[in-house]
Amino acid sequence: MIATADLLQGEELAYLGTEPAREARAAPVPDELHPKVREALAAQGIESLYAHQAEAWDAAGRGENLIVTTGTASGKTLAFNLPVLDALARQPKQRAIYLYPTKALAQDQLRGLGTFRLPKLRAAIYDGDTEAERRWHVRKWANVILSNPDMLHVGVLPHHDRWGDVLTNLAYVVVDEAHVYRGVFGSHVANVLRRLRRLARVYGAEPQFLLASATIANPGELARSLTGAEATVIGDDGAPRAERTVALWNPPLTDEELGLRASALGEASRLMAELVSRGLRTLCFAKSRRAAELIHRFTADRLGDDSRLSPYRAGYTPAQRREIERRLLEGELLGVSATNALELGIDVGLLDCVLSVGFPGTVASLRQQWGRAGRRGHGLAVLVASEDALDQYFMREPETLLERRVEAAILDHENPRVLDGHVRAAAFEAPLDDADRELLGDAALERAAALPELQKTKAGYVWAGRDYPAARVSLRSTGPEAFTIVDASSGTMLGIVEQERAYSTVHEGAIYLHLGESYRVRELDFASRSAVVEPFRGDYYTQAKKETSTAIVETTRGGRRLGVDLSFGRVVVTEQVVGYQKRSIQTQESIEVVPLALPQTEFETEAVWFPPEPWMLEGLEEMPRLLGSLHAAEHSLIALLPLWAMCDRWDIGGLSTNLHFQTGLPTIFVYDGHAGGVGIAERGFDVFEGWADDTAKLLQGCPCERGCPSCVQSPKCGNLNEPLDKAGALELLERMLGAA
Repeated sequence: MIATADLLQGEELAYLGTEPAREARAAPVPDELHPKVREALAAQGIESLYAHQAEAWDAAGRGENLIVTTGTASGKTLAFNLPVLDALARQPKQRAIYLYPTKALAQDQLRGLGTFRLPKLRAAIYDGDTEAERRWHVRKWANVILSNPDMLHVGVLPHHDRWGDVLTNLAYVVVDEAHVYRGVFGSHVANVLRRLRRLARVYGAEPQFLLASATIANPGELARSLTGAEATVIGDDGAPRAERTVALWNPPLTDEELGLRASALGEASRLMAELVSRGLRTLCFAKSRRAAELIHRFTADRLGDDSRLSPYRAGYTPAQRREIERRLLEGELLGVSATNALELGIDVGLLDCVLSVGFPGTVASLRQQWGRAGRRGHGLAVLVASEDALDQYFMREPETLLERRVEAAILDHENPRVLDGHVRAAAFEAPLDDADRELLGDAALERAAALPELQKTKAGYVWAGRDYPAARVSLRSTGPEAFTIVDASSGTMLGIVEQERAYSTVHEGAIYLHLGESYRVRELDFASRSAVVEPFRGDYYTQAKKETSTAIVETTRGGRRLGVDLSFGRVVVTEQVVGYQKRSIQTQESIEVVPLALPQTEFETEAVWFPPEPWMLEGLEEMPRLLGSLHAAEHSLIALLPLWAMCDRWDIGGLSTNLHFQTGLPTIFVYDGHAGGVGIAERGFDVFEGWADDTAKLLQGCPCERGCPSCVQSPKCGNLNEPLDKAGALELLERMLGAA
């Protein structure tokens, strides 16, 4: 047991418990493994496998696709490496492509493969940083090519004639950190992987897919959605786990009326300083670069010494990051504050304690962070809560976090806004015909017939344009009409934002957050489709004021649920940003409202909606109470939906109205914030009862009287959080749940 009992006490402690240790379940190294690979394992001290690694080996040997979904540090990498290394030791001409969501992970895996010292293993990275003169060499020489989906999409598939030898001999495709491929990004990656399968087939290959994922609720479904093929799920974790103390830590209230609490960063640095001073190796996860840097600075101030502390974040050079990883691994460093960039599988060795500052968005991510605590012996895992509604909900209802199944990862590769670009790209790569239905799906062939740039020939649909269609498609956006966000101080591109979201997130004067850093938008240029931003250090944030309406296009599913007629289907959302409000970060007070004149936008998406029954609104039917109750219920439903679908509240929109022109009744809508929809609202329809129950608990438990940021106030409300009636929303939800 690590000595922290005296530290983990006081009013801040919302929960303290223990997760039991688990013994390893071992299996022998397979007899049929190539002798050279067996020797390489022995040289690394590996004399047996965990049960799930052996299960993965057997499934791969039967020629099955598979997805390994076990805990952090459970040896997923070895599970997919073994079949590949064995195959290459026997037939070095075979090829494997490894795909990672970040360049840092590919670098990490390259180092890991190098430790095997297998003479016939030739691994190399092929990404945007690979020098032009080296690219030819990698294509010709490497039999393990480490890359990312973006490079596969624009750098490999459109130029497949240069990759003929790789595609002809492609035996394995490894997709690591598969849970990252969800929502819009996942929907694009699913199309990229189908295009890869199609071209491999053109060249006579049928590669096996080996996927690895953090623990999620639907691994088999995710693998099938991503690849279009069935996959065996390997989920019975045979790795050992040390006993772990789990604590939920809530910063003390500083203003009960407004629901304001002490700084989560300050509390985290206080805990970290205590743990480091006791010689405990501690990793602190923060949601932003700035937060990671501040925790580092506050901790150093408390200790009066920073020689054993370091921050770690994206933005450091690879050499700087490797040096921090080395010092942590070797025990030179005791305290590292990191962004979630470190959450993905980079190995930083054996840690005693993990602090997570703010719920990272999904239970799966939190479990992945906490999984690093206690690799040597007893570990400590702490969630330090922010003011966010979900964080505060967990502080009051710990079991809803600790006993909850991890979320489902959702994507929709047939979303036409996503699919069209990939259909064009596929037609450029090879003529599209009926034989492609099996891999690309019926929807792809239907879209091919409707796209004007595709020409029907005897061979099938072919690309009739002059450019590379893949270059038009960003894997992180549903539409081609995206705005680029550029940092004026460095000229770097920070990201992209879809047109329908640009007006509300990067309008002139907006405070834009990128990886948790604040930037102020200097100019939104419609001609060049770019938002020019500059670093911002002020103490306010902005909230767009917009007028929104929804029109139901088609109801595709419906039913009587919780006493209401619940519907799911397609809607058109029309928005116009008419101004923005500046609000103080410290006090949440409005500083000023600035008018804007921006064009109206509309996009089609998917929504779930319901009109409450008249009896559910008894006593609430007078205005403005009716609208306040519906509005507060909509906000709290949006705050809780990320618990059921792996998404961020920024991926979801909503509208509540006292009289909808089509239903003729008071109605609440919750919709996908991305054009076309990616399955989030449909997930809400599927789990409506649990979702509504969680939402009622959120409202019941929040100690504020009239609504606060921890329950019904939303940082993205187009009506600037007016009107909101927390009590009315709770009354409505309780009546619905009572009708179940």
